[in-house]
Order: sequence, then C-alpha cells, then structure tokens
Amino acid sequence: MAEIRQLTVDQLRQKAMRLPCTPGVYLMKNRQGTIIYVGKAKALKNRVSQYFGSHRGHGVKVVRMVEHVADFDYILTDSEFEALVLECSLIKQYAPKYNILLKDDKGYSYIRVSNDGWPMISAVLQKADDGATYIGPYTSHFTVSNSVAEALKIYRLPSCGKTFPRDIGKERPCLNYFIKQCSAPCAGKIGEQEYRETVDEALRFLKGGTADALRDLQARMEAAAENLEFEKAARLRDRITALRRAADKQKVYAAAVEEQDVFAIVSEKEKSCLNVLRFGEGKLRESEFFIFDTPEDLPECRTELVRSFYSMNRSVPPRISLDGEMEDEPLMGQWLSEKAGRKVTIAVPQRGAQMQLVELCRKNAAEKLMQSSGRVSRQATALRELSQLLGMQSIPEYIEAYDISHTAGSDNVAGMVVFRDGLPLKSAYKRFSIKDFDGQDDYASMAEVLRRRFLRYREEQDSGEGFGRLPDLILLDGGQGQVHAVQPVLAALDVQVPLFGMVKDSHHRTRAIAADGGEIALTSRRAAFTLVAQIQEEVHRFAVAYHRQKHGKAGLSSTLTEIEGVGPARAKALLRHFRTLAAIREAPLESLYAVPGLPKHTAQAVYAAFHADEGGEN
Repeated sequence: MAEIRQLTVDQLRQKAMRLPCTPGVYLMKNRQGTIIYVGKAKALKNRVSQYFGSHRGHGVKVVRMVEHVADFDYILTDSEFEALVLECSLIKQYAPKYNILLKDDKGYSYIRVSNDGWPMISAVLQKADDGATYIGPYTSHFTVSNSVAEALKIYRLPSCGKTFPRDIGKERPCLNYFIKQCSAPCAGKIGEQEYRETVDEALRFLKGGTADALRDLQARMEAAAENLEFEKAARLRDRITALRRAADKQKVYAAAVEEQDVFAIVSEKEKSCLNVLRFGEGKLRESEFFIFDTPEDLPECRTELVRSFYSMNRSVPPRISLDGEMEDEPLMGQWLSEKAGRKVTIAVPQRGAQMQLVELCRKNAAEKLMQSSGRVSRQATALRELSQLLGMQSIPEYIEAYDISHTAGSDNVAGMVVFRDGLPLKSAYKRFSIKDFDGQDDYASMAEVLRRRFLRYREEQDSGEGFGRLPDLILLDGGQGQVHAVQPVLAALDVQVPLFGMVKDSHHRTRAIAADGGEIALTSRRAAFTLVAQIQEEVHRFAVAYHRQKHGKAGLSSTLTEIEGVGPARAKALLRHFRTLAAIREAPLESLYAVPGLPKHTAQAVYAAFHADEGGEN
C-alpha cells in the first residue's frame, strides 16, 4: 500500500472541525495508509475533533493511537444505529490495531481412546496419526474436556500419565484410589479384562449420555444380582449412584439459568481477562477466555468486547448478562436483536441467581488471569476478593500500609510496609520520624507522613521504583478519622489512589475496612480478611519496632547528656562510634579520645562519669 501524506495535528484538527454534526463512521490511518482504528459517532465533528485537541482526559492507548494518525476518512450514515452496523462490518474487515479484537481460536475437539490392551481416554484438540481411535469432532472443547473428566471420575478410570502394563506394580496407588475416583490398575487392583469393560461403559456414557448409561447399568446390576454376583452388582450400583449424583448436580445448577451468555472482566495493571459463560439446554455449554491489554474505559471496553465476540459467528442468546454498564447499550441491544432475529435483553444483575452467575464468571476470569501471570493461587484469591469488596476495577498488585507509633506523644514515628502480589516486599518498607509538631496527634501524623511520601513521588516518579511508584491501594491502620485526615492531602497533590482504613476491635484484632461513608465488613470474604489482618499486623509490628528503637536511643542519649559537656550532638556521636552504652562504659580513655568531634576534656568527663568508683584520671 502506498504511503499517504502526513497531516500535522493542526491540519487534522482543522479537517475534523469541517466535518458535519451527523452520524457516521471514521477511519484513522497511519503513514502507510493502513486503517489503525475504526469508530462511530452520533456527531462526527464533535467526536473526531476530540482526538486532535488537548490530551487531557485521554488514556495512554488513545494518545498512542493519535501519534500514529496521518489522516482519516469518514462515511456518513442516516442514523447512529447504521453507524454501529457499519462500524462492526469495517472492524471485522480491517482488524484495526487499536480496536479491541478477540481472537477466535475455537477449533474442533475429539475424544481420544488409545489403541492398546489398557486403553486410556482423553480430550484432545487435534487428531494425530498414532493408531488411536478418535470420537468427534465436537465444537466445544469445554464440553468435551468436562465430559471426559466426569466419565473418568464416575467409572474410576486413571487420569494420570502412566502406561499399562509397563507401570503396574511399580508404585503404591495415589490418592484418587483412596477417594474412590480410580480403580488403581497401577497397583493391580483391577484386571485387564474388567478394565476394558469399564472403558467400554465409559465410552457408551460419553456417546449416549446419562439416560442411556443409567438404563444399561441398571439392567446389568439386576442381572448380576440374579446370578449372585453381589460384588459386581455393588460396583455397578456405585456407578449408578455416581451418575445420578452428577446429573442431579447439573440440574440444581441449571435450574435458575436461562439460555444466556454471561460476560465478566477482571483487570490487573497491564492485562485483563474476559470470561464468557454460555448456557443453553439447561446446562453450561461453554466457557471461553480472552486475554487483552487492560482498558482505560470499562463501559466502552464492554461494548467493544460484546461486539467483537458476536462478530465471530457466535450465536446470540435471548439474554446477555454483564458485570457492569456498557456504552451505547440501547444501540447494542438493537444490533444484537437484529442479528438474532428476536429480542435480546442486556442486563447487569444486582442480586439473586443471576448475580451469582456473574460472580462465578468473574471468579473464572480472575483464576485464568492468575494462571497466565504465574501468581500464587491463595494470594490471587485474596487480592481478587479484596478488589471486589472495595469496588475496585482492577486487582491491587502493589499495596502500601501505614501505622503511627509513639509513647504518650514522644518519639512519634510511622511505618510503611508494602505487599506486592499479596506478599510482603520488605525491601520497599520505609520509616518516618514525625517532624512537623511535638505531642500526640495521630491524624496530623498520618497526614504528614502521606504528604511527605507523595511529595517524594513527585520528585522520583521518573524512576518508577520505591517512592517513585504509585501504589494500587493505600491502607491506614485506623478508622474513618485517619481516612478523612489523609484525603485532603491526596486531593491537594492530585494523587488518585483508593484509600481505606483498617479497623480493629476491642481485642486489637482486624474487624473491618473503613471507607469514606462507613465500614465494610470482612467476615464474608475469608481470604480477603486473612490478607488485611496480615497487612495490619505487619505494619503495626514494623512501626512499633522503629518506635522502640528510637525510644531506646533517646533513653541512652538522655543518660549521656547528664554528663557535663555532652549535649545531644555529642551523645549521638558517642553512640554512633560505640553503638551501645555498655561499650562506652567499658571504653578506655584512648578510645574516647578517638571519637570524632569529642574534645579531650569532654572525653575525660565521660570516662570519669563511668569510672567514678575507680578514681578516674585527672
């Protein structure tokens, strides 16, 4: 494609200002003439001109896109809805770099049965020329993998990677045998003939479903009982029970679920994950995941994701449930309804079974995102719960917590601890001595500490490390008083970081989170409660340890300043040189002479103070 003429920002702005205030679609192009972004507008002039004015209010992604725009084209439409339809078509056609695009990597799946004396059943994405038997293809890998896992569990078939008969008798049975989820061929607990019969039963279940499998098992159990084969009848009875339990579980789960799709997004600093749960025919039919760059505008992002998802030849259900508001919801509802040939309802559930489905979807997305980033599951669960509890849009990877410590207003200090990915980052801990005032005022102390911390951020933000990094969440040891004392500081410095307090009960145990409008109970979120309690205990320990250290040094200094000629500065010099009061007491006079800044007569006075009973030197 031939290069096009690069317009300046002023020229682009002037061109945008000449656009009509009517609906349409605009296409941003780079120097090579490639379309890098497609958007729609109710009023083209107003929308497009925003890109080429001030960057204030624009996110990083928009700024980056505008930097690459050499020119733009536009297409007028009769209505905003026509603009939406055209936008969807053009995005699908050109796959622009700066639009959110979901990659459709759905393929066919198969049930694989190895061809040997001890066949193994597994779910695979591709057929191979390996002599195995393949059943399929199926369009849903989720359904295939879940069905195979259920069959292996019900029929107690191995899901490990062992090969039989090679590995028979080499090891003791694993845990699955003892919880009755495997017949342990590895330990010789089942013969080859019985094993093959069991595999055949599992395949009949996978091909015919629960009803056919139950009828077959019931008939065989009754025949075994009539032939007095009570052990065999008992095994068949257990399989019937397992099948019915699995079927009942699915019925209970699907009882309140309509034919619908559920969307939920979980975000971290740089990456986000969309999970789509697809329900139909009274069961969960599919669970799809998409990883993408974290968006700056969630309502706009949801619109782009829903549009992209259903542009990939996905069937549109009667109901779509979202985990939050979307941009242009009426237009998207109209577009989806026309695509489906019937009315499509878009909802954001707030309570009940539908809300539970959204929470399940969000949990799946968080787990997938955690796996993709390699984080520890327990900490990831706690951070996810905490972000949901506090209404945060993204998971707080980097948390700073603060506490004040003093003795009746003396030796007033503060401690700052950092938790990264739910774990203490001790290299980032900081200590503060309160400087602006003397006496006891925890609110003023906390305000001073946060002011100093974020003034340092202004100086060091280019480094992105230590004080040069903004936290994702700030927690203060205390209630709404501490929160209200710090809020004006953050507002004055234009620091936009979520701020909460950590409230203790009368026994000094973590009880709740203090927010601007009240308290948030932690009892319903066990993992989040444990994490907040750990953070509160750690910041308290760190602040108290610093206070004790400083208070102890102050006590030593006061002992030394009682000696004639020793003031605070010389007391500090002595402690810096000898480290402890005991070392000063035991030091010979020659060592005292060697202390920098200590006159000879003062060294003699110090020696005399600690050796009065021995008759010191004159």
